[in-house]
Amino acid sequence: MPKIGMEEERRRTLIAATVDAIHENGFCDVTIAQIARRAGVSGGLAHHYFGSKDQLLAATMRHLLNDLGEQIRSRLAKAETPRERISAIIGGNFAPEQFREAVIAAWLAFYVQAQTTETSRRLLRIYAARLVSNLTFNLKAFMPAKDAKRVAEGTASMIDGVWIRRALKDGAADPVSAVRMVEDYVEAQIGARGYRPSGKDGTPVEAS
Repeated sequence: MPKIGMEEERRRTLIAATVDAIHENGFCDVTIAQIARRAGVSGGLAHHYFGSKDQLLAATMRHLLNDLGEQIRSRLAKAETPRERISAIIGGNFAPEQFREAVIAAWLAFYVQAQTTETSRRLLRIYAARLVSNLTFNLKAFMPAKDAKRVAEGTASMIDGVWIRRALKDGAADPVSAVRMVEDYVEAQIGARGYRPSGKDGTPVEAS
């Protein structure tokens, strides 16, 4: 009889192996058999759990999106003001557990796959819409709603752009520098509207 929880553990192992295999070989060249070997299971078992490489990629994407959501939620739980919540969202997107070479490679594969696979496209659209919505809600403390939406779109684009540019560089990813770059953009946008984000109660404070 299989041990209780063994199937879920094997699924998690296969997902982790998928991230590492994509980083090493690229999504187009990696096979289910290679992923299974890396995970220490048979190719047949991998097919049994996920069916196809596309389905395994979708499951991996859901797993990473869940991890990303948890990183953001844990930071939001400690934030007390709109500005702190904006920083929590930005910081969660560059959590060290997420912003590392293997995961960056996997995310690039997701974006490519989303051009031809409806499941991947839908998941990324949900992520993108939620990111902009959360940023917009908190940016409204500093500017009119129309401006908040535009700055939120810009901030989300900055986040995505930093991830993509990171994939083109050598060496270890630097979450601190990534966060600072996006934070600088947010600070500049808030400051350009005559406010400085330092109100202790989370309200906009007019710049002197």
